[in-house]
Amino acid sequence: MKFLDLAKVYIRSGGGGGGSVSFRREKFIEYGGPNGGDGGCGGSVWVETVDGLNTLIDFRYQQHFFAKSGQPGMGQGRTGKDGDDIILRVPVGTEVMDEDQETVIADMTELGQRVLIAKGGNGGFGNLHFKSATNQAPRRANPGQEGVERTIWLRLKLIADVGLLGLPNAGKSTFLAATSNARPKIADYPFTTLHPNLGVVGVDNVEFVVADIPGLIEGAHDGVGLGVRFLGHVERCAVLLHLIDGTSENITDDYNTIIGELEAYGGELAEKPRVTVLNKVDALDAEMRAEAKAVLEEASGGPVMEMSGAAKLGTTEVLRALRAEIDDNRLRAHLGEAEDTPWQP
Repeated sequence: MKFLDLAKVYIRSGGGGGGSVSFRREKFIEYGGPNGGDGGCGGSVWVETVDGLNTLIDFRYQQHFFAKSGQPGMGQGRTGKDGDDIILRVPVGTEVMDEDQETVIADMTELGQRVLIAKGGNGGFGNLHFKSATNQAPRRANPGQEGVERTIWLRLKLIADVGLLGLPNAGKSTFLAATSNARPKIADYPFTTLHPNLGVVGVDNVEFVVADIPGLIEGAHDGVGLGVRFLGHVERCAVLLHLIDGTSENITDDYNTIIGELEAYGGELAEKPRVTVLNKVDALDAEMRAEAKAVLEEASGGPVMEMSGAAKLGTTEVLRALRAEIDDNRLRAHLGEAEDTPWQP
């Protein structure tokens, strides 16, 4: 299945059916009176998260979703049939945005979450509704309310525990392939990864999800390369795994480039916990390895781990460090929810 994380969709809710002007006409009934029924309500447009989806590819082949209008009212007090609703089924992690692609209408982060996007129009009143002691034969009925027509954007942000960051060819896909059953494309040229990949990794009988996004380059937050489109996929991660190519000629610049893009992207992305790893250490001798690690520690101002995804050297230690950060994040989230919960005697 092809991956698609952004889709433009045109929706329209159904209009309400018009009310009926009708009078009861039966033999031996001298004063029949009005009996026009109300119109039916138009169908609404909903967005619902479902299981089993991890892409928006379905919306590439169908972009228009129009709900049916309600039927008009009829004589003998019969109300028109309501229009059927339309449900847009999306994967968990989808953001529903307005046409400007900035205003977030709904953030679908839970399975089974359902949000009303366009409400159907109400049906019009028939003349039976206007009957009164002073108006016993009303000849008026209301038209149905029109439906809502709008354009929305669906943007998928993958929900993963760990997000992989690094320049092109930093070894992100190799790490994912070495630690999970995912099989991302691996080659010796930049931008091998053109769409995010998810992999389930395990360490010490605990599993978590890792998201591999295309490599970032300088200016990614402004649309250079592929990064600006995919940085959103790591917004929901608990921890970021920053891989640095140990064979690079300028490790400090490589590190600062990624950190600068995270800060320029905005939001809380730059504040997320990070595990910094010097990758491809199997290609370095002991002296070069120690020198590269010292340079990276100075640039990051924190501890640096060593790893080789291709040789599977140090990957278990990295996974354990990631698992510890994930556990800390879940603990902080749990304590935050407990503080928000009002005390009850």
